[in-house]
Amino acid sequence: MFSIHPRDFVRHVRRENQNEGRMEKRMLTLGHSPDPDDAFMFYGLAKELIPTNGFGFEHILQDIQTLNERATRGELDISAISIHAYAYVSDKYALLPSGASMGDGYGPMLVSKQKFSKDEIARKKIAVPGTMTSAFLALQLWLGKSAKEFDYVVVPFDQIFSAVRSGAAEIGLIIHEGQLTYKNEGLLVSEDLGVWWGRENGGLPLPLGGNVIHKRFEPAVRKRISGILTDSIQYSLDHRPEAVQHALQYARDMGHDLADKFVGMYVNHWTLDYGEKGRESIRRFLGRAFERGLIPHRQELEFVV
Repeated sequence: MFSIHPRDFVRHVRRENQNEGRMEKRMLTLGHSPDPDDAFMFYGLAKELIPTNGFGFEHILQDIQTLNERATRGELDISAISIHAYAYVSDKYALLPSGASMGDGYGPMLVSKQKFSKDEIARKKIAVPGTMTSAFLALQLWLGKSAKEFDYVVVPFDQIFSAVRSGAAEIGLIIHEGQLTYKNEGLLVSEDLGVWWGRENGGLPLPLGGNVIHKRFEPAVRKRISGILTDSIQYSLDHRPEAVQHALQYARDMGHDLADKFVGMYVNHWTLDYGEKGRESIRRFLGRAFERGLIPHRQELEFVV
């Protein structure tokens, strides 16, 4: 009977693992924001802590407005985008079931040095983080006005506070961690668009961002890649302390506790899967936008399943 010495067996396994590691991976471009929630979400991938089944991921970190614009050109294989932007890229990309950012009772905020009413805000200059962001679409729905009917200036999201402080704009539409740090800037909230959306829509969350995959991939490949991304999110949720520690490097003006709170706001059960409530919220958000002439056509949501 043939037998192999245990030491030789270990060497054999090591050689097999090394050979597998040397196998050329199919590289994919993965765009996401340099923010704590996205860093938390993709911790498992970035640190190669989960199986990737022959795929490699090149992480491309850019602000959401830039990612939205790149998606209109179909440049990246996988990308985080604003749900608003999906209306302009649905011919090129399908929505992944995981990776959502949903404002569940909170969302983008309108902040200023003093509180203003809706009518007053409609007459003032508003600093916004990009015209393709979901925050900007929610603002138009809240005001009941198209972008042509009010005064705004596009400012990088991390410079909106300074735009309001300097007087370059009277109102700031804040996203990301600004929702937790605006008090440090001496600013007041006139409206939380996530609260407004929930109040007007039976408690549905405000759909803000999602992950998409290019349709050049066959459906079976999309499904495999989708599973890998979901596994990364689940890994982070299962190893929260380590994932939050990783995310801290992207936490502008936030300590550990605040960063952990921010991550919890946008990486949760909605992020693992939209569910029917999440899908309905997207249908309603983009449906209302179409009915009011804010996006070019009614959307048929295409999810990877």
